[in-house]
Amino acid sequence: MDDFLRQLPHVDQTDIRLFAAAVSASSNGVVITDNSQPDEPIIYCNKAFEYLTGYTNKEIIGHNCRFLQDGDRDQEARNLLREAIAKGEHCQVEIRNYKKDGRLIWNELMISPVKDQDGNITNFIGIQNDITRRKEAEKALAAEKSYLEERVLERTQDLQYSEAYLSSIIETIRESLVVLNEHMQVLSVNDHFCRFFKIAQDDIKGKVLFEHNDGRWNLPELKNLLINVLPHNNPFEGFEIESEFPKIGRKLLVLNARQVTLKGKYQNRILLAIEDITERREIEQRKEDFISIASHEMKTPLTSIKGNLQLLQRKAQRNNDTQYSEGFATASKSILRLEKLIYDLLDVSKIQSGKVGFSFTTFNFTHLINEAVEGILATTQTHNIIVTGGSSQIEITADYGRLEQVLLNLLGNAIKYSPDGNSVKVHISILPGYLKVSITDTGVGIHERDHKRIFERFYRADQIAEKFPGVGIGLYVCNEIIKEHKGTLWVESAEGKGSVFSFTIPVNRS
Repeated sequence: MDDFLRQLPHVDQTDIRLFAAAVSASSNGVVITDNSQPDEPIIYCNKAFEYLTGYTNKEIIGHNCRFLQDGDRDQEARNLLREAIAKGEHCQVEIRNYKKDGRLIWNELMISPVKDQDGNITNFIGIQNDITRRKEAEKALAAEKSYLEERVLERTQDLQYSEAYLSSIIETIRESLVVLNEHMQVLSVNDHFCRFFKIAQDDIKGKVLFEHNDGRWNLPELKNLLINVLPHNNPFEGFEIESEFPKIGRKLLVLNARQVTLKGKYQNRILLAIEDITERREIEQRKEDFISIASHEMKTPLTSIKGNLQLLQRKAQRNNDTQYSEGFATASKSILRLEKLIYDLLDVSKIQSGKVGFSFTTFNFTHLINEAVEGILATTQTHNIIVTGGSSQIEITADYGRLEQVLLNLLGNAIKYSPDGNSVKVHISILPGYLKVSITDTGVGIHERDHKRIFERFYRADQIAEKFPGVGIGLYVCNEIIKEHKGTLWVESAEGKGSVFSFTIPVNRS
């Protein structure tokens, strides 16, 4: 904040200290973005903004503010903000944002441009105020007015059922819970359900379950099971649903249902418990995939390499010629591919066991970028790499070899997944206390549902796995290396529109 204020005209040191103290102590979230750099990165946020969003400073710096909207991009407020920034005007909107844990928060956002002495816009200052309670109160008040008489009549019944609800919630507190009446209408859901499906209670309460989530629950077998719970007191367990759900993507769910009892008597209510087993099932699948990878991806290339090398070596020794140079080149490529796979697998093993080693030194970051680019260009004849931004005097304290590993992996992926392209862009942004590197390609892109999962161990997006070979560990290793540097790695992409992989790391790790 002090560095930013010193750039403003007619501001003395006393004012700087007063302004910085006021902003830091403010209960409103304050962010400052850099209008002179691509994608308007955040260069400052106060503690109130961290508390408001649930993210830490290192997870915020370098991002564009749109990351707070998660997948909820279709908002009119976003268009108003975009227009105001383009025109360099003040703007005030109410916008839906999401905390780090996925909870929805309503923000009253005010942005204002900051201009230098020549009238050029250098920054934007954003002030955020949490108005979630106000919005919820307004919504509740509107609903209360139209349903007041009905709710008064239902209140007595709700009190009678509260004891059964409480008992059921205690028994299954770690799961998403839904209470249904005999008509399969939703009477209530718990907070876990709302957070998991990213929905407010008012948006589902009173609706028929089978009509919710675009009909994802409208399965004949499930309907038959639920309909038979009440008349026959016939509970069920272990019913699985695998589907693509709005806002949360593809999930594998296990459903359990039983009739609610109150004081030993059965009620016309069904308690439905929903458990997400997506990750558990994927872990099991990954173990099987790993065995397959070890037996096919490693053993088969090794046998081929050994056979080729032995044949070529014997031939060369006998004939003293170079006619088998093409075979040697093929073998060398196989060796390099196998070595990379082995090293990546070793890194995964070390990361999991906590034995991965880092050696931090101070070096010129531009030199590292140039070496990584030269190393990639030596292996490709199809793509050019364009480096912009940065400075020749950037000194950073980090692990040179590990950061080079990250750059080589990201640049290699950019070329690999853009076979129809001819260039990859690398941009270096210097932020207060941080460096940001963005690598842009024009390749196949990544679906929004996979943006976070591609950094998981052995995970590969379906549309990529079908067309490109790989095992899904490179990005996982990169992410762990950046984490060790106290930085953040993320992706912005859409299918068919290329990808931008960015990471930020502190200039001084301490």
